[in-house]
This record gives sequence, structure tokens and C-alpha cells, in this order.
Amino acid sequence: MSVPTPHIAAKVGDFAKTVLMPGDPLRSQFIAETYLEDRRLVNNVRGVQGYTGTYKGVPVSVMASGMGMPSIGIYSYELFNFYGVENILRVGSAGAISEKLKVRDIVLGEGACTNSAYGAQFGFRGSFAPIADFSLLRSAASVAEEMGLRYEVGNLLSSDTFYDDDGAASSFWMKLGVLAIEMEAAALYYNAARAGKKALAICTISDHILTGEETTSEERQTSFRQMMELALEVAVRS
Repeated sequence: MSVPTPHIAAKVGDFAKTVLMPGDPLRSQFIAETYLEDRRLVNNVRGVQGYTGTYKGVPVSVMASGMGMPSIGIYSYELFNFYGVENILRVGSAGAISEKLKVRDIVLGEGACTNSAYGAQFGFRGSFAPIADFSLLRSAASVAEEMGLRYEVGNLLSSDTFYDDDGAASSFWMKLGVLAIEMEAAALYYNAARAGKKALAICTISDHILTGEETTSEERQTSFRQMMELALEVAVRS
């Protein structure tokens, strides 16, 4: 496939080697307008805003992924394989299912369990463990320590369903020590592995399934600055 692609209107060279990828296009716009200097809009197909600028003098891009594994699967595949992107840092929200976590804590997704059949396309026998790139994970943990952030490292669950008819589904993952549920990381990790590229999911806890505490959609859009700044620091060191 040549560029522009059906989903990204950017030209070759429009993206930096590292892309921050929130789910929400408005969060992409917020990150670009708040943190990036000399930013320019390089994609707005379907309102999925992508920007490239500089942070502390280093080129960085940010583009939304939309919701769910099929959506991030398309965008991350095209960025890795057609636009020369080397690193994708998902910056998103997740729902906690661990007593270790509180609302607004940060989770670094060491691995991404999933109830999705996304990996079936690769034709392997048995199971494949979608995992983060260790160099990005190590950098993120180091930066989080420097920033004094509350964070945990561990498994995420990338779920295909937000409204699940099985009310007890979360309990099985809790038994295995999964920290939180989100909807994109596994597809991102699969695509990175297949392309020989690097990926890491950095998620802020937006709600807690055990306690019922939650944030509003407006708070999720604009208040997760610690996660954004953490990802940007990782980007300039990558």
C-alpha cells in the first residue's frame, strides 16, 4: 500500500519516529496544543487528529487511535508499516480491577491479556503473549520514579467488550493478577511484534470496578497530564 492510506492523509515524513496514541481525538488535540511546539496537523481523516511538532526540541507526533482493537489495529499497522514509525506509546484510560490501584494511578502495561481473537490472523498454534518493549517500559518506569508518580507495572486486559453480558468475567482475570481493563493494548503489541517495532501502553485509572469510583469524560480528556508528560519524556529519550 502507498501513502496516503485510506485512513491517514499524511505524507511520507510527516510523522516523527515516536507517536503518542490516545484513544480520543480531543485528547490528541489537547496534547498537541498543550505540549508540542511548531505543531502542525498532519491527519484529520474521520476526525482522527494527528499532529507533529517538537517537545524539548525532539520531534514527536500524537494521533488518536479511536476505540477498540480493530481501530488501533488499523492505525498502528499503517504507522509502523507505511510511515516508518518506530515507537508507539498508547496513552489511555483503564478501569482498575486490583486493590493495588486507586483512581488516577498509572499502569505501565508489561503485558496485555485479551479476550479478543485479533491474534488469530497470524496463524500460530497455541498462545502468544503480547508484551511491551522492555526498553520503553524501563524508560517509563525510570521517568515515573523521577516524577514521583504512583504507578504499577503488570498485565492489562484488552477487552473486546465494554458492556459484558457475563457479570463475573472480571473475577477470572483478577485471580491471575491482572491490574486493569482497557480495549487497545493487545492489538498494538501484536502489530509491534509483527512489524519488529516497539510499543508500550501507559494508562491512567479512570474508574475502579471494585470501589465504583470514577472520573468524568471531561476529566479524562484534560486532567490526565501526568500520564501525558510521562509519555512525552519517554518519547524524547527513545
